[in-house]
Amino acid sequence: MTPQQPPPSGFPVMKQRWNHLAFYHWDFDPSTISPLLPKGLHLDTFANRAWIGIVPFLMQRVRPILLPPLPWLSWFHELNVRTYVLDNYGNPGVWFFSLDCNQPLAVEIARRFFHLPYQHATMSSEIDASSVHYHSQRKNHPSPTSHYIYPKPKNPQPAQLHSLEHFLVERYTLFSADPQGNLYSGRVHHTPYQIEPFTSTDYSTTPFSLNNLPVPKSPPTSILTASPVNVSIFPLKRLP
Repeated sequence: MTPQQPPPSGFPVMKQRWNHLAFYHWDFDPSTISPLLPKGLHLDTFANRAWIGIVPFLMQRVRPILLPPLPWLSWFHELNVRTYVLDNYGNPGVWFFSLDCNQPLAVEIARRFFHLPYQHATMSSEIDASSVHYHSQRKNHPSPTSHYIYPKPKNPQPAQLHSLEHFLVERYTLFSADPQGNLYSGRVHHTPYQIEPFTSTDYSTTPFSLNNLPVPKSPPTSILTASPVNVSIFPLKRLP
């Protein structure tokens, strides 16, 4: 089973809850994805393959540390396109190609203070007792709306150590780059994901084309749904 990661040193700057998560992953030839990374980051591969994920979810109770969540600011949608990387010291983490979001202030804060490629989007979801119907349309872009239908987990379990699922979801470091090309790392902390695989044909690959990534022609290699986690966000640190 997955042991819980120890929290980073220092104090978090934000608290948030990630809910109604799904992870759609495709594998690629590493030579296709490696040139898309910034200098100082290197692909982290599993079974000699690079992996790109689309992750729709809901951000809830987002707030700076010591402040309460605000109804008009702290609940919103987010859809991430990401791959898996190592820095020059071998530390594993996530590199985001994009993060679409329907909370304009959150987009601007994340761009300015976390150097993340957030994008304004119109997003919505219909959630019932068993499933999530998720929709995302990037603003000021002619692409079609992306749709995802996925179940709520019924019997989720932590990922097994050394499994593909563990490689994909148990990530506690993000990397970002400012306009000058300086790299940063930021840590998050939460209990291990409780995940459950499922099968689906109700997904969109439009986020690949939005990021000028190769659009997969085959179904996802891995699809997971996950229970919510409460997350602590720690400050960015510039990499040497």
